[in-house]
Amino acid sequence: MSRPAVAISAPGKVLLAGGYLVLGREYTGLVFGLDARIHVHVQKLPTSPGVVLSEIIVRSPQFNDAEWRYGYRETEDRGGIAVIQLKGHSTSTQSRNKLVETALAYALSYVLAVSGVRIGSSSITILADTDYYSHPGSTKCAKPARFINFNVPLTEAHKTGLGSSAALVTAFTAAVLTHYLDRSQLVLDSDSGMARLHNLAQAAHCAAQGKVGSGFDVAAAVYGSCLYRRFSPSVLEAVGEVGSPDFSGRLKAVVEDSDLSSKWDMQIDKSAAVIPHGLKLLMCDVDCGSESVGMAKQVLAWRKRNPEEAALLWATLQKGNEDLARELQRLSHGYKATPQDYTNLSDIILTIRSLIREMSAKAEVPIEPDVQTDLLDACCRISGVVGGVVPGAGGFDAIALLVQDEAVPALQELLNNYTTATKDKSGAVIGKVRLLGVQQEMEGLKMEGSKTYADWMP
Repeated sequence: MSRPAVAISAPGKVLLAGGYLVLGREYTGLVFGLDARIHVHVQKLPTSPGVVLSEIIVRSPQFNDAEWRYGYRETEDRGGIAVIQLKGHSTSTQSRNKLVETALAYALSYVLAVSGVRIGSSSITILADTDYYSHPGSTKCAKPARFINFNVPLTEAHKTGLGSSAALVTAFTAAVLTHYLDRSQLVLDSDSGMARLHNLAQAAHCAAQGKVGSGFDVAAAVYGSCLYRRFSPSVLEAVGEVGSPDFSGRLKAVVEDSDLSSKWDMQIDKSAAVIPHGLKLLMCDVDCGSESVGMAKQVLAWRKRNPEEAALLWATLQKGNEDLARELQRLSHGYKATPQDYTNLSDIILTIRSLIREMSAKAEVPIEPDVQTDLLDACCRISGVVGGVVPGAGGFDAIALLVQDEAVPALQELLNNYTTATKDKSGAVIGKVRLLGVQQEMEGLKMEGSKTYADWMP
C-alpha cells in the first residue's frame, strides 16, 4: 500500500516566566508558542519498479551539506528499530545528527509496535522558518521570505533560541507517525492522538539530549501556549535504549500511558497563557546564543549547595511568575487597556528581573548578562514598551518584549541604531540587534499542505 505524503509544522516557544524553576514539579512555567515553525515533509522514496529499499533519506536543504541517509532494521527480542547512518554517498554529510537519528528510531519503533507491518523507505525534508537562526539582512520587522537558504553548514548556524530542537523532534515525530500509520491506528487530531505524540516526542527528545529535561518546550510544540507543570522524571526512566530486549513494549506502554505504576502527570493549562488585546509578545535577536545545558547545571549546583537560600528565592520567583500570569489574564478580560493600566504589569516584570539578577549573581551564571540588561533597559525606556526579559535559561539568546502595538515603530528605530555600551564580564559582545518577525501564537502542532514546500523538494 502506497503511503501518503504528509507535512506537519510545530511552533517555537518562549518561556516568559519560570526559567530554571520549571525543572521542579513544585513550580510552573508560563510558555508561549511562537509563529516561527519547524516544518517536516515526509513522502515515499521513489524507486525503480521491482526495487525494494530499506533506506530513509533526511534532508535539510536550507543548510550546506545537510543530508543524512539511514538504513534501518528490526532488532531481536522486540528491541525496536535500529537506525544506522549510511556514509560514503556523495551527497550525504559524514557528521551525525543525533536529534534526527533518535527521533527516527523512536518513531519507527513505535510504528512497528502499533502496526506490526514492514516499514517502507521514505524521503524526509526539514525546513525552518527564517527567524530560527541569526542571519545577515535587514532589521526591518516585516517578515522576509518564509524559508531562505542560510548558506552555512548546520553546525555553524547561530540559533536565536526559539526552541528549534523541541519543535524539530515534535514535527518530525508527528510527520513520521502520520505517514506510516493509518487513522485506525492513530488519529493525530484527537486528544488521545495528541497525548501519544506528546509522550513519544518527550521520550525521543530526552533520549537525544541524554537527560530528562522539564519538557516545557515539547509541550509548547505540541499544544501551543500554556502554563506548564513538568512530568515526574521517573515516567521515562524505564524506557531504556533502542535494541534492548522489549524496548518496543516499554516504549509503547510509555507512549500510551498504560503503565499504572508510572503515569504521566504533567499539567498543561492553555487558558492561563494569554496576551491582552493591544499587546504583542516580540523577540529581539542579539546574534550571540548561549549554551543553556551548562548554565542549568551551574544553577542546580548552587541550589544544591544552598538549599534554604535557593528555596526562598525560588518561592519568591514563583509568586512573581504567578502574579504575571494573573495580571495578563486580568488585562485580557474584555476591554482595551490604557497605558496606565499596564503599570502593574510593568512593575511585576521589573520585580521578576530583579530576582533573576539576584539568582544570577548567587549562582555565578549570566542569566541576565550586563549587556542584556542594558538592551532591556533601553527598550523599556520607549513609551509603550511594557517590559521585557531574557527568557528561559537566559544568557545571550533573543530577549522577549511585551509591546503596545503603537510602540513598534519607535522600538524598531532604536534597534536599527543600537550599539552595545557595556562589555559583559565574560567578554561576550552582542552582535547586530534585530527585531524578529515573530509573535505569540496559541496554536501548537498543525497539518500543512505539501504545496507550501514545492520549491524545496528533492
